Amino acid sequence: MLRTILLAAALTVTAGSAFAADVTGVWQTPTNGGQVEITRCGNSLCGKLITSDHIKASPAQKDVKNKDEAQRGRPLKNLQMLYDFSGGPTKWTGGKVYNPDDGGTYSGTVELLSDNELKLKGCIVAPLCKTQKWTRLK
Repeated sequence: MLRTILLAAALTVTAGSAFAADVTGVWQTPTNGGQVEITRCGNSLCGKLITSDHIKASPAQKDVKNKDEAQRGRPLKNLQMLYDFSGGPTKWTGGKVYNPDDGGTYSGTVELLSDNELKLKGCIVAPLCKTQKWTRLK
């Protein structure tokens, strides 16, 4: 009987650790060949654009669509596009999402659906939101 209880406990621990809830890493976006590296920035999450089809075509590509004219000269490569997300271990809220495709900044949430898939939601104002699923690369 004790052996059965210990085996059941070991299986529960193993099953629980299969989904480690670590959102940090490199994620593939569904559009423009984008790859975003998500890291911890203090107590929050942040993410930077490390490559995209635009960056591959022109590594010196600038943030030309930014709504703030003063920001249009900054490079797209390594541009911070996710910041100030708090919460966890599988859902982070209260953050901002910058979209270099339209130059807009949106309120956002990040939700880890599995070890290899996350859901990013950006909203102008609810219910005017757009959701994307990203796939882990590393």
